[in-house]
Amino acid sequence: MQSTKHPARLSILAGTIAGLIGSAPSWAADTASVFELGTVLVTGQATATGEIESEQVASVVTRKDMDSFNRENVGDAVNLLSGVSISTNSRNEKMVYVRGYDARQAPLFIDGIPVYVPYDGYVDMNRFTTADLSAIQVVKGFSSVAFGPNALGGAINLISRKPRKALEGDISAGIASGNERKAAFNVGTNQGMWYAQLGASYIESDYFKLSSDFTPTATEDGGRRENSSRQDSRVSLKLGLTPNATDEYSLSYYKQNGQKDQPPSTVPTARYWRWPYWDKESLYFVSKTALGGKETLKVRVFGDKFDNDLRIYSNNTYTTYNPVTGVSVYNDKSYGASVELSSVRLSHQEIKLYTLYKVDKHVNTNGAGATDESFKDILTSVALEDNIRFSPQWLLSLGLSHHSLRADHVYKSGWPAFDTSDKKTATNPQAALYFDLNDSTRFYASIAEKTRLPTLKDRFSLRFGNYVENPMLKAETSLNYEVGYQGTPWAGARAEAAVFHSRIDDKIQTVYQPGTANCSPATPCQMQNVGKVDSTGIELGLRTPIGNNLEIGSSYTYISFSNKSNPGMRITDIPRHKLTAFAIARLGSQVDFIPFVEYDSGRWASNTVKLDSFTTLNLKLAWRPLKDVTVEGGVNNVTDENYQLAYGFPNPGRNYFANVAYRF
Repeated sequence: MQSTKHPARLSILAGTIAGLIGSAPSWAADTASVFELGTVLVTGQATATGEIESEQVASVVTRKDMDSFNRENVGDAVNLLSGVSISTNSRNEKMVYVRGYDARQAPLFIDGIPVYVPYDGYVDMNRFTTADLSAIQVVKGFSSVAFGPNALGGAINLISRKPRKALEGDISAGIASGNERKAAFNVGTNQGMWYAQLGASYIESDYFKLSSDFTPTATEDGGRRENSSRQDSRVSLKLGLTPNATDEYSLSYYKQNGQKDQPPSTVPTARYWRWPYWDKESLYFVSKTALGGKETLKVRVFGDKFDNDLRIYSNNTYTTYNPVTGVSVYNDKSYGASVELSSVRLSHQEIKLYTLYKVDKHVNTNGAGATDESFKDILTSVALEDNIRFSPQWLLSLGLSHHSLRADHVYKSGWPAFDTSDKKTATNPQAALYFDLNDSTRFYASIAEKTRLPTLKDRFSLRFGNYVENPMLKAETSLNYEVGYQGTPWAGARAEAAVFHSRIDDKIQTVYQPGTANCSPATPCQMQNVGKVDSTGIELGLRTPIGNNLEIGSSYTYISFSNKSNPGMRITDIPRHKLTAFAIARLGSQVDFIPFVEYDSGRWASNTVKLDSFTTLNLKLAWRPLKDVTVEGGVNNVTDENYQLAYGFPNPGRNYFANVAYRF
């Protein structure tokens, strides 16, 4: 049995608890219809109806932010925040990095329920649209133990809507460059004892246009990006029961269907890939029940299906399958439950006990329908959290969690049986101290040891014979320190500042055969726990009104990485500096003018290739001819900047859009 316990690190943690100082004030939602049961919180402070509950040092993208800046998928939405950057992986999927941690290390949740493809732990953030969300909650470093394992560097929690009125909703439609068309609607009703929420959205694009400064290559001639069409639809339904003031029971159903083409890399070697479908179907039950006046029980029961079909072609005609890889169909499933029992029986304390049980199944079939591989993991977690209120201003949050992962079944066609005897375990302590100077100002400091358990792909994927399996992989671990501030420095303003440092041990990386730099059946590679990485950074943010007709805001992130295990190996995909700035200028009572600027410094794409820095400017004009009707138009990447987030995958050049929306 392998364990991620590190006695020295536990000693560091125990010795640091006494020096900690505080977290963020609760956020007031910029829009109604927030589903409180979907939030995950540490501090247990009381909140008003419609307010997002207090969550350590969480940052929030509100519904208003998504609409104001036209953020239609989760990746683009969270990129509004400091500490967050986006890139693309080798499959040209949108990746989100939270302080440099990818989607396996800062995973995605929906209403507190973990959402990831069981095989590799990733999700394509482009596939998750935002039309039916009320807010997105992003935590960094220190996070509630309720998020369970794998929150190595934080978590991204999508919060669904909940209606407040007898009838409310919105309808929208739009067009954009690339023959893009989209439509969405949401409608909800709250009848006191029960409520219902229905949402649907559709977006389709035939292509996107490259910058006029793009230099053609052998695989891309410029203009319309090759093989860049996409289509996404989503339906969500929530039914809720509120029998009294303390209890709530909710059943949610989600169905999203995607189709995407992968543009070939503009540098050797190009892949010619298409996904005829990338689908997800989910059923979630979430409840809160008061057990007398001192205890509360929260239950989440969930089931997810991830189905996708990858077609790998030999060339850009997309007519002949690659003879080795061809067709790969995934049918993955996750199901399980989590239980939270909280008690305020002890004076000035709230004690919470969490448990999680989760099953992940992965099945891969080939073009003939035969099963190539079949894997199954069982994950369990138990955690305790104690929030101690010393005074109205001081709160100490202590947490301890234990996670366990074992492979229940592993099969690969044509290969001998895999060794599944090794059980992965990890024990993670954490602590934070919060000081509330007043109702709108909080200072904090935290320290947290976090874990990412290795995925099925990490341990068992042979990658077409180019790798050797490693069932003995241990978990990655990080020790995250942070001090900071969130508050309202003056009326109407919101500000935040944080300094953080993380130390990552046992980072899972590819190890090559001695004297080689390629993975092949003759010289296979292996995933091993060899990485040690330090990261240090600063985050700053301010948003404030200026008079009655102008609101401005800006955020800045600085992050520096040091590869301790291999100083000559670059940390890729993360810009050292990121700066955003915006203004919302009200030109009279009916018109808003919204410029948005983002600057990213250069980032390493590999050990030898560094991508250039870039600056993009988006402009939008919104007109409200009637109180509840908005007509808007705008231009993204006004200067037609030619830039890349990943080597060989240029981003869209200048593009135009127009939308109309009605809210009731």
